[in-house]
Amino acid sequence: MLARFSEVYQSLSPGLRELRLTLYLLNRNALQRASLIVIAFLVVVAILAPWIAPYPSHAFSATNPQDKLLPPSSRYLMGTDELGRDLFSRIIFGTRISLQTALVAVGLALLIGVPLGAVAGGLGGWVDELIMRITDVFLSFPPLLLAIAIAAFLGPSLGNAMLAIAISWWPWYTRIIRGQAVSVRERQFVRAALAIGAPMSRIIFRHILPNTMAPVIVQASMDLGGVILTIAALSFLGLGAQPPTPEWGLLISTSRTYFLNAWWYSTFPGIAIFVTVLAFNLIGDGIREVLDPRTRKF
Repeated sequence: MLARFSEVYQSLSPGLRELRLTLYLLNRNALQRASLIVIAFLVVVAILAPWIAPYPSHAFSATNPQDKLLPPSSRYLMGTDELGRDLFSRIIFGTRISLQTALVAVGLALLIGVPLGAVAGGLGGWVDELIMRITDVFLSFPPLLLAIAIAAFLGPSLGNAMLAIAISWWPWYTRIIRGQAVSVRERQFVRAALAIGAPMSRIIFRHILPNTMAPVIVQASMDLGGVILTIAALSFLGLGAQPPTPEWGLLISTSRTYFLNAWWYSTFPGIAIFVTVLAFNLIGDGIREVLDPRTRKF
């Protein structure tokens, strides 16, 4: 099997080789394999939510008062909420919302933090000092507390919650990239590019930045789970998704009133959050082991 993998591996382009090798190494660990399966399943559920959900209209505005707070049954697999809406359908649509918001928030944080870190590490001097002092100001606040403050200032909505998370998380990527860029800046290929007169902007974004991305990829993969938790926390506090959006944190927040009489209302959204965050954390650990030459095992 290893020989066959080696033959296929050699026939691919360098980019596809690295991707295939990463997936192969991740697949060797049972926990990481299970995490890949869970994440793939969640992505499929998010994409096919309108066709998978047994009651798509219950996901948002439709109500069914005569069936309110029914326990799990063959008709309603996860029971119903206080308005008679199918909880299973709402959790399925919540999967789409949670994954989408996590990807957007992390993507925005990367768009802000990565270029700033590359510029700071590549140029050095007063530019580096200015960017890193601003970064230190943001890092002096706990990320969740800063996200709550920004979301409260911007106003309660899912879009503002994503923006608040991106603003509070970009400094971590800036610091990671800056540390890597300072190291890469001293390598021979960068000095050679400087010697032939290549513009500094080209050196930063064509030579330094591509060689500093591995730690950021690892951090971003692990942050996806943390962002899902943060989005849920903001929605729980009333600063994120607003009714009738079927976001997991908002479902748990609404279910507090009915916790003693309707255990399923808060249990199933909580399980969804737990499984999703655990899967992303495990896959993040796996990617770290694969991309780090010191821990990569063939």
